[in-house]
This record gives sequence, C-alpha cells and structure tokens, in this order.
Amino acid sequence: MTVKSATEELHLLPEELSEPPLAEKTTLLDADGKQFAQFYYENRESVTLDQVADIMKTAIVSIEDFRFYEHGAIDLEGTFRAAVKNTTGGGGIQGGSSITQQYVKQVLVNSAETKEEQRAAIAPTFSRKLNELRYAMAIEEKYTKPEILERYLNISYFGAGAHGIQAASKRFFGKPAAKLNLWEAATLAGAVQNPSGTDPNAGKASRQRLLDRRNTVLDRMKELGKITEQEAAEAKAKKLGFKDTPVPGGCDESAYPYFCLYAQYEMLNNEQFGKTASLRKKQLQRGGLTIKTTLDLQAQKASEKAIKAYVKASDHPVAAQAMVVPGTGAIKAMAASRKFGQNKKKNEMSYNLAADVMHGGGAGFQAGSTFKPFTLLTALDQGMKLNDGNTTGAGYRAPSLSSFRDCEGNRVGDPNHEVRNSSEGGGGFKSLTTGTLNSVNTFFLKLEEKVGLCEVVKTAKKLGIKRADGAKLKEFETFTLGINEMDPVTVSAAYATIAARGTYCKPMAITEIRDRNGKATPYKPKCSQVLDEEVADAATHIMSRVFTDGTMQEVGGIGRPAAGKTGTTDGYTAAWFAGFTPDLASAVSLGDPRGAFKHDLVGVTIGGRYYGYVYGASISGRIWKSSMLGALKGIDPSSFTPVNMSRFGGCSGLCAPPPTRKPGTTDGHGPGNDDGNVVITGDGNGGFMNEGDIGDNSIPVVP
Repeated sequence: MTVKSATEELHLLPEELSEPPLAEKTTLLDADGKQFAQFYYENRESVTLDQVADIMKTAIVSIEDFRFYEHGAIDLEGTFRAAVKNTTGGGGIQGGSSITQQYVKQVLVNSAETKEEQRAAIAPTFSRKLNELRYAMAIEEKYTKPEILERYLNISYFGAGAHGIQAASKRFFGKPAAKLNLWEAATLAGAVQNPSGTDPNAGKASRQRLLDRRNTVLDRMKELGKITEQEAAEAKAKKLGFKDTPVPGGCDESAYPYFCLYAQYEMLNNEQFGKTASLRKKQLQRGGLTIKTTLDLQAQKASEKAIKAYVKASDHPVAAQAMVVPGTGAIKAMAASRKFGQNKKKNEMSYNLAADVMHGGGAGFQAGSTFKPFTLLTALDQGMKLNDGNTTGAGYRAPSLSSFRDCEGNRVGDPNHEVRNSSEGGGGFKSLTTGTLNSVNTFFLKLEEKVGLCEVVKTAKKLGIKRADGAKLKEFETFTLGINEMDPVTVSAAYATIAARGTYCKPMAITEIRDRNGKATPYKPKCSQVLDEEVADAATHIMSRVFTDGTMQEVGGIGRPAAGKTGTTDGYTAAWFAGFTPDLASAVSLGDPRGAFKHDLVGVTIGGRYYGYVYGASISGRIWKSSMLGALKGIDPSSFTPVNMSRFGGCSGLCAPPPTRKPGTTDGHGPGNDDGNVVITGDGNGGFMNEGDIGDNSIPVVP
C-alpha cells in the first residue's frame, strides 16, 4: 500500500537520462598496428556482456541486486526501505538500490563537471533517490536487463585505478574479464560497494577488507544456491591474489617516448584533430581513440642502437635523430641519447630534443652548414651551373652596407666585420660543387650575396624551415652558415624535399584515428611542389659526392645512392649531419642542452671517447650512417634521377679550373672536418647578432 500510494502521490514518471560516452583510454599504434603507448583519464576498456565470464555476472547480481531479473522497472520496496534507514540515521548507510539505480548514479557522477554536481549525485536525500527512480524507470524501458548489466559493469569503479570490469580484471588478476574464475569474480563483485575502502593498493588493512568482502559475496552466492558449500569453502581458502598489473599511461611509460610525445602534441595542437584545444585534450584522454602512427620499429631501433653506440645517456651533450620519408613526410623514427623522464639526477630529459617546441621539444641547436644547401638550391634555380662559382680569400667582408637585405628590405651586411674560413685555409676559386663539398664559408657568403639573402631565406621556408622555438627566422648574412636553432624533424623534412625532387611534405606522425565505435578517419600526406625537379636533382648530384670527395669521406657512404651535408657551428657549439636516399631522409644533431654556447664540443669526452673538436662527421655523421644502414636493411636501393647536364653542366662564364689537390684529400679541408663560422658579423644597424643556443640565446657576440 505504501509503494502504491507513493507512486501515485509523487507522480513517478520516467525521465530521460543523458548518458555521455564513458571516458575510455586512447591507444597509440605503430605502423604495423602494435601498441606502444596509451593515454587515459580513466583506465577503462569497455566490453560487451558476452566478453564477461558468466560467474562474474552471477556474483555481481547476487551481491548487488539478487532480484535484478525479477522485479519490474524499479525495486521500490528495497529503495524506500534503504532511504528511510539512511535518512533517519538508524545505523550505517544501507544499500537497497537496484543495479539500474546504481547505474543511474554512476552516470550522474561521471557526467558531473563540478564538485557540487558530484556531491549532489551521491547525496543521501529523498530528492536524489526520487530522481534516480525517475531515470531508472526510463532506463528500464530503454534497455533490456542484460544491456543494463553490461553498462553497469563497464561504468563501475573497482579500485586500484580500474574503471570497468575489463580494466579491473586485468589490473587485479592480469587476465581479461572473460577468464575470471569464482574467487576472482567474487573479489571484484565485492569491490564495487566501497572501492576506496577496499583498494588493494591502499595497504594491508584495505586488502584484508577486500578479502572479507570477497568472502561475504561467496557466502551470499551459496545462500542463493548459485554455488555449492564446497565451492564456497574452496574459494574462500584462496589468497587474495592481487597481481597489481601495471597500467602504463602517457609517454613516460612508453617504449618510444620521444615519438609518443610528438604524436601527443600533434594531436593536441593540430586543428584537424578537433576544433578547440580543450576538445582535443578531452578526446585524447577520454575518447577511446585508436591512433595509428607512422612509427617504424626497424628504423626506430636502428636509430636508438646507433645513438647508443656513440653517445652515452650520462653524457652532457645529447644526440637526437629523426627519420622522414621523402614524398610523404611520414616520420619513421625519433630518438635521443638520454632517457625520457623528470629525474635530473639520472640525467633524464623531460622534453623532445628531436622536435620543435610545438611538438614537445626545446629551442634546438644552431644547424651550422646544413643550411648551405639552401643557398646552393637558390643559385641553381637562378641559372648557375655545377662549375660556376666565385673567388674569395680566407676571409669575407660585406662590400657595403647594402650588400645584404632581409626580406623586409632592411640592410644587414656589415663591412666592418669579417667572417673567416676554418680549416679550409686560404681562398681561391670554388665552384658550386667544390665549394659545397669542402663547405667553404667565404664561398657561401659571397654566393649568398650574389643570389640574395632574402631569396635564400625564401628557399629555406619553402622546404619547411622554421626555428625550433617558434620565433621568426634570423635573417642575417650568416643565414647560410646556419645561425638559426633547428630540430632534427624539421631539418629531415627539408632534406627529404630534395630527395623527393622538390616535393615538400609536412612531417606527419598520425595516419588514422579510429573512434570508440570503430569509425576510422584516415589522414593523408600534405605535400606540394616547391622546387624545380631538375634543380633538386642537381643539388643531389653535388651533395652525393660528400661521402667520396667531401667532409664525410673519412666516414664513407652506405652502399647505396645517398647525399648529405655536414654541419658544424661557430665555436663548435653543435654538430650535425643531414642526409637522404630516395627512400629515407634523416638528420642528427649533437649539442649540450645546458647551453651550447657555454658548453661547446671542444676537448670533450662523449660516448667514452675523447674529442679535441667535434665536427659534423665526427659523431653525428657516424650515427647517421649506422642508423640508415639498419633502417634500410632489406629494402632494395633506389636511384636518384640523374642531373640534366645539358642544363647544369659546364659553366656560364663564372667558372675557372678547379684547384688541384692530392688524391685522398679535399681542398685544404681535411676529411671528416667541417667548417666553423669563426666570426659572427654585425646586423648592419650598429648591433651584433646573437648566435643563441638552447641554454642561452641572448649572449651578444663581440667581433
């Protein structure tokens, strides 16, 4: 009579409940579909009811709502009995809610965006209970009993950071929910009532409470005739069996943290993955996405192995590498010599030195002579031929204040200060070929003067060049000598453009995102033709000789068509090598993140070896060679497109006989050595340029 009267007087009618999607973990896969990282706000992995062991279903229904399959839309008798008991203060808090009502409460708690809403969702009041009843009536009309049970098992929290039956089963017992046995099922069924009080990670007392609760479930199952007395006794004799299976989350726990970090920031910062930053973050942490990436384990392991062979994790200087596919921009590998983490005592690194700031990286290192090919490309595009060149001395001064102008028309050439060669020695005639192979500073300054500083900057930008710290490129006359701080991903993508005959492709790490419902969204390369194909071929022709006649001849090639350029910065503050084959491009940087200007690569021990001076070929070039050999193993060699000699052969009046040299040497530039930009010139406006580095990018350079 009480139930009938209450239903009529309180106008208990069904009320539709909003059921937002549950927070699900997001998984990162490599190119072959193997998981290497995951992100989650809640550790949850939703499953269908047929993926849950029958004994688990029996256990949870026995202890939480044994009349679940028998009562109607709501079990009003049990509900009001518990509500009266709780609100009148007659002892401890009593349950009495049906599984349907518990599901409703969980939905309301999960939907709450404020603490006030969360408190309201669990408040022990009649009004909250009445709302639950209205929602529960609608849920019972909307779903079948098995569907309600499935949703309840997926939304429930079991403790130890495990949300949902599948995550709990794996976390507690290291197995999927489909394989739970009697005592394991009873343990998880018991944990639902008070997951905080029975959390096995909370200590011995909490584990004992969970064990007691498990035995209570077993007794209830025996009482209801679901199991025999012997089965209950045997199950109660078992130990708790909590395995505390680790649930790695975030890039810290990933086997490939630097690639993971890049993909994470790409997801967070790129609008193609969501209109707003908050939406993208929510999707990453809660969306239950499966993100397929471009990570190639063969290339990744080859990079890690090569770096480890030449640079120790305990060294102050750090080597970093990225590998990019020409024609697609797919990033195949990303690695650094230090372990990723927050522990400074262990020399761990908390940012991605292989990437720019927008992808979790730092401010980068000056790229040195890896920038010279941009001037070379500009000269070839303006009609110069392979044997065209210029004659310079051992030093170079801008002829006048107007010799160099940046892209805003500002004068930056300062004739009062001089840039000198390093180990190239004196001047003389250098062609585009010999000047590049020997990496002659003065030659490239004069070449840049001829073709135009702004034109060189424009060429670099076409190839995706931008500073690692996101600031505007420094457009001084020493631009060609690599005064801008860069990251390996950006440099790799630029060199991949040359390999792809002038097709620039934006670096990409994500190829597909599949939502929680299995709907897949593919992401294609974003490419455009930015260089004349034959100009790229001509530059490749010159750069391919760096292994036989240039600054990498001491290291040698990789047994297949390849091209590249060493890069050593002013004062040996950083060392680079960037190179490519038709199938893969890569760049390796080396510098000290404490501040490359203050901590140069002179008189240093790296990887257990002492170096008086570290050149581009010394370590970076060797890492590049070793890693590329491993990354390309089993892949048939591809050939470069031959240079069009009818267009680029000979000279156009700017040539002279190449300087003679002895076999096995280069023009005054010892094998394995690269240049050094000895003096940084002024800005033409009374000030001096700052070289800058990752640790201190504001130290003025005094001429």
